[in-house]
Amino acid sequence: MQTTPCVTVQNVSFWYGSNQALFDVNMTIPQHAVTAFIGPSGCGKSTFLRCLNRMNDRIDGAKMTGTIKLNDQDIRDRSVSVEALRRTVGMVFQKPVPFPMSIYDNVAFGPRTHQLARGRALDELVEKCLIDAALWDEVKDKLKSSAMALSGGQQQRLCIARTLSVSPDVILMDEPCSALDPNSTHRIEELITRLKNQYTVIIVTHNLQQAKRISDMTGFFLRGELVEFGSSETVFGTPARKETDDYINGRFG
Repeated sequence: MQTTPCVTVQNVSFWYGSNQALFDVNMTIPQHAVTAFIGPSGCGKSTFLRCLNRMNDRIDGAKMTGTIKLNDQDIRDRSVSVEALRRTVGMVFQKPVPFPMSIYDNVAFGPRTHQLARGRALDELVEKCLIDAALWDEVKDKLKSSAMALSGGQQQRLCIARTLSVSPDVILMDEPCSALDPNSTHRIEELITRLKNQYTVIIVTHNLQQAKRISDMTGFFLRGELVEFGSSETVFGTPARKETDDYINGRFG
């Protein structure tokens, strides 16, 4: 398929102190697609995900080499504001983390902080984000109620709406369904599939069937190396590497 590059990764390695967690990772992530990273626990996929919005910068002793470009801009260039980067590359975590405030204020938090909207424009933005996150119909009559009263699946969709509220280009998701029941997982998967029409979505998942269902591209990590990266149809159907074939068919280890 014809694709436009969104994120270009060149020779990225990463260390936690003296422990090397990533080894010479190279890939090109397409725009307006879902890219999934799979692999066993501790293989480096979540570490790599956090490199994409520089969340690893907060870790003492962490070091990255190589280059990550977002729309041809090196994200580690001195001219790049980390705050602006994290608006452009939003993140949804494994466990829903709504703020202890109302549903409305959760979604409005980012736009208020960055002075993106106020008054009626803010109301319209909150509504749009909740609609885009497939949550509006469930919460439109209780926007002033606490977000903490929502179910786990609703809280995760609220966190997605909060991420959308600052107009990111890329949405990172680190195991977004691992704490959810099957029905909530299905809702989130449907949402991810819709979101790629407007955003580039990059997801880490241990659920191979989930990756196969919703992703356009898949990267398989093993012991800090990107073993294989390509279309999900190819990676799951006719993988080029024996390690990939063993992992996706349950013969790993």
